[in-house]
Amino acid sequence: MTVDTVILASHFQNENCHPDGKIKIGIGPDSAWRWERLENAKRLFAGARAAQVPIVHIQLVVPADMSTVIQNNFIFRQWVKLGAWAEGSWGVEFVDGLEPAGAEKVVTHSRNNGFYGSNLDEILFLYRPRRLICCGVSTAYTVESTVRHATDIGYEVTVAADACSTATQEQHEAALNAMRLIADVATVDELIADFG
Repeated sequence: MTVDTVILASHFQNENCHPDGKIKIGIGPDSAWRWERLENAKRLFAGARAAQVPIVHIQLVVPADMSTVIQNNFIFRQWVKLGAWAEGSWGVEFVDGLEPAGAEKVVTHSRNNGFYGSNLDEILFLYRPRRLICCGVSTAYTVESTVRHATDIGYEVTVAADACSTATQEQHEAALNAMRLIADVATVDELIADFG
């Protein structure tokens, strides 16, 4: 099956999207934009599904005993300290309304970059897309890491800016600005219109 575009939806999970999740970097605990950004992602998913644009969900999961988490930076040390992203926990489940639907593919991994340690390359080979649309939580970590890898291996990439979030609006904008030289940045409304 060959398609022009595939959406990569990264880490729309309870751990970093739900107010009761352990990770507050993806969406700050008091962020006014939490529900707006998640609703935008839901609209993007609905538009993609209506236009038959495949969605690949990237799910962060680590062993419950944290034994394979390499603690080489603050973020990964926090996962261990908080017991976050543990396999089988509520935290790794997809947040309500952003779960995979039907035969949509799910890729699991244990770092920030959606390609690292996953079978994402193999899944994308099934579709052979020209372009990837990236969205998710957090803009500055999983989205930016995945975008950089995707452009390095030859994909045209668009970031769905208002279907992404990070701890602060300033960090979100800084990540978008850093990606503008290697990826297009668009709104959900612009992308849905493009699907049509």
